[in-house]
Amino acid sequence: MTIAPRRAPERRRVVVTGVGMITPLGGSTRETFERASQGSSGIDYLRRFDTSGLPVRIGGEVADEWIRRPPGSVAAELTKMAPRAIHLAWAAATEAAEQAKLDSIQDRYRIGVALGYHGETACLEELIRMFRAFDGDGRWDPARLRQDGYDALALVRRKVDVGPSLVSRVFDCRGPSIGIASACAAGGQAIGEAYRFIRSGLVDAAIAGGCEASLTYVGLSGFILLKALTERYSSPSTASRPFERKRSGFVISEGAGALVLEDLAHARERGAPILGEILGYGDSTDAYRITDIHPQAEGAVLAMTGAIEDASIGCDDVDYINAHGTSTVQNDALETLAVRRVFAERASSIPISSNKSMLGHTIGAAGAIEAILTLEGIRQSLLLPTINYETPDPRCDLDYVPNAARRVEHRVALSNSFGFGGHNASVCIGAYEDA
Repeated sequence: MTIAPRRAPERRRVVVTGVGMITPLGGSTRETFERASQGSSGIDYLRRFDTSGLPVRIGGEVADEWIRRPPGSVAAELTKMAPRAIHLAWAAATEAAEQAKLDSIQDRYRIGVALGYHGETACLEELIRMFRAFDGDGRWDPARLRQDGYDALALVRRKVDVGPSLVSRVFDCRGPSIGIASACAAGGQAIGEAYRFIRSGLVDAAIAGGCEASLTYVGLSGFILLKALTERYSSPSTASRPFERKRSGFVISEGAGALVLEDLAHARERGAPILGEILGYGDSTDAYRITDIHPQAEGAVLAMTGAIEDASIGCDDVDYINAHGTSTVQNDALETLAVRRVFAERASSIPISSNKSMLGHTIGAAGAIEAILTLEGIRQSLLLPTINYETPDPRCDLDYVPNAARRVEHRVALSNSFGFGGHNASVCIGAYEDA
């Protein structure tokens, strides 16, 4: 029997039809972008819990009053079940879904969800509460759990897969849904996987993004033990200083970002707004040490190169890079090396900036938030600054758009996300052009 060769499907263009975010700078995309364009910092002393016994007392908190709850009885029911990170995801996804007019899509089986979410902080806190159920003789006493407000779903609902499940339920997205827990690369990878869903024809639209709420005693303590956070700062707003010589670690924050991605033909047919285009995506793994980047930045190079090749463009077409730029000594120097390896002599002429200088590091949400800010920068012809840049570092010798936004028309950008465990993602974002 002769089997006819399978024809490769025509590659679909993937556009962005809605965006939403909630960050330490504001409760919406507009508020966050406006404050970021002014070089404002969202970092301050933490107020939600007692940090007096810790060497780190700063972070980027989201104001409770900014959190929007999706309307409807189902959302009200689920709000009671979800941890804070998922509340933030709903707020961001609600803004994105409203802008995209997502509820006008008739076939809900053709809408997917991809959500980056760290999640283990919430799980650890529930485990601590569970251990309180043991009495002095080591015997388990369920009554103690009930007294502590613990119920049967408390641990389950804080797992990584629950986020996309709850977002799917609230927005009635019945296509594939995945949770991505690749640390600081999770938000970027979620966008990349949703992009692949649509490009391959698996779905017509998807909510993609990331969320994080690690500003708890457990979350802060863990990063302190890893020696990843800066403990040196004269004021909270000056603590995050990517690529600057006096940087000494990142500042942890919380937030969420969500994008509605859609097949171009589908978006046109239903009259959805088209904000920009996902041109390409590259991802890789260092296969090196868990907490260290490959010394030659091999994974970062592969991710950026992969995104450029997937977009069917050349290095000369990239106008701007939104860096991962954490404000750690190793990460910033090696990301600089990666940019030099990919772009060679052009590296010095490509503007690069780090949103984390203003927002801090939102871990699983960072890639999504930064991709949206990259897109908004393209739309408004504005390069966001890297604030707190005072003393250049010889190992970081590129154009980091220091301290003030820059009015420049640009059409194609990379948004980088590199995470613990060697996870690397780079999303190529472009201005929409009607071909």
